[in-house]
Amino acid sequence: MSDWTETYRPTTLSEVRGNNKARDNLEEWAKTWDDHREAVIVHGSPGVGKTSAAHALANDMGWPVMELNASDSRGADVIERVAGEASKSGTLTGGESGRRLVILDEADNFHGNADYGGSREVTRVVKEANQPVVLVANEFYDMSNSLRNACETIEFRDVSKRSIVPVLRDICRREGVEFEEEALEKIAESTSGDLRSAVNDLQAVAEEAERLTADDVVTSERDRTEGIFDFLDALIKEEDAEGALRASYDVDETPDELLNWIEDNVPKDYAGEELADAYGYLSNADRWLGRVRATQNYSFWRYATDNMTAGVAASRREEKGGWTRYGPPSYWSKLGRTKGTRNTRDAIAERIAEREGTSVATARREVLPYLSAMTHHCRNRDLTVRMAATYDLDESELSFVTGSGKDTNKVQSIVEDAEDLLEEEAVEHSGSAFFDAGDTDSSVGGEPDEGTESEAAQRDGQATLASTADGDESTSGTNAAAASDGTTDDDETGNRDETDDGQSGLNDFF
Repeated sequence: MSDWTETYRPTTLSEVRGNNKARDNLEEWAKTWDDHREAVIVHGSPGVGKTSAAHALANDMGWPVMELNASDSRGADVIERVAGEASKSGTLTGGESGRRLVILDEADNFHGNADYGGSREVTRVVKEANQPVVLVANEFYDMSNSLRNACETIEFRDVSKRSIVPVLRDICRREGVEFEEEALEKIAESTSGDLRSAVNDLQAVAEEAERLTADDVVTSERDRTEGIFDFLDALIKEEDAEGALRASYDVDETPDELLNWIEDNVPKDYAGEELADAYGYLSNADRWLGRVRATQNYSFWRYATDNMTAGVAASRREEKGGWTRYGPPSYWSKLGRTKGTRNTRDAIAERIAEREGTSVATARREVLPYLSAMTHHCRNRDLTVRMAATYDLDESELSFVTGSGKDTNKVQSIVEDAEDLLEEEAVEHSGSAFFDAGDTDSSVGGEPDEGTESEAAQRDGQATLASTADGDESTSGTNAAAASDGTTDDDETGNRDETDDGQSGLNDFF
């Protein structure tokens, strides 16, 4: 059996049901396109006929269709190649007046890093288009401001029950399905304005029953996700405590994300005591979420949700009306702006934690502020050089700790000195790893060979060591003085090696 949603898809705008005003506005946009030459955004809930209306419009106008689905290909290069070229050219294969209709479906999905510039490219395309462009979207406010401002907008609302039932009745007659009117009404009611889902449900029931009755209609809850803006409107303005809690079950957001949405948008409608009460409940919700993070016991989520939904709704003291422009949490934009800084901070904290044997959280919370205060603007230069060497900091990391500009000569010279210091310490801690034991023995015990200046200098140094071994007077006097204290050079070296193991951390530069 074929898919009824495709078989009975509207072929002309007159067949589009339930959105007569939107349908007429779309037709008017197309007929006057030469006057305004703007793209149009058709937005509304899933299944209300947005894409079908766009295709029906093209059929009415005699325009061929070039369609791009955001979920399939949404990179900037693909948009430029497909939609960009289609929107610019009036082709020999075009319809009346050489026009073709470009449809960008799921246009609200052109956003974020995954699109590699997709949203920006779509905005450029619609501004420069020489062909009509229709963008189809479920969530209007998920699209960028620049894209929304560049287009006309037409909203398709949920299809009412009285508009869905005639469609189902017509399909049953065409398919030869016997039915009870009550069964069709039950299907229409259960799909909550989604005409496409109603047709799918009708086909599923009709395949199992010879005659469609109300008892055959299984009205199990449909897995539908409510838009976050619809939820905020219901929570803040409409629902009581129980209704707000139930509405949250249909929102595809975690409690942490939901809390951010609510706390940022509540002040747009609440004021005075009701706002204070609402924030009191949000504070309780945040405490419960803190317990979840601390204990990993996610059963506490329900207490957080109770407070942030039922509590906020119960705080309302008067009726709220009109339209409010809700927006995404400002916290998210702050995270985006500070991402680079936070990455630098965490990289330094991880290095400190590894060196000092502490947790990253402790290094970030306690050690980093201490280092920053001690080396503020690199004023204690020697200490700053030692810190940069100890934790192997580059210019940007040193700039973060000290608060100095990373491109300044001061920071760059400190990093260079720190690198030199690391090289010196590497040689110092290497012992005799860079010298050949055989050469050393021959130099001390026998006649040195003639060689270069550097070799001569090395032999002079080795000769000094030999004279010390043979009991040179000045050296033996020094040794005797040390012996009177009960210490020797070897003892001192041993003590130094015992404490300086290369892992002393903060002590390395204090």
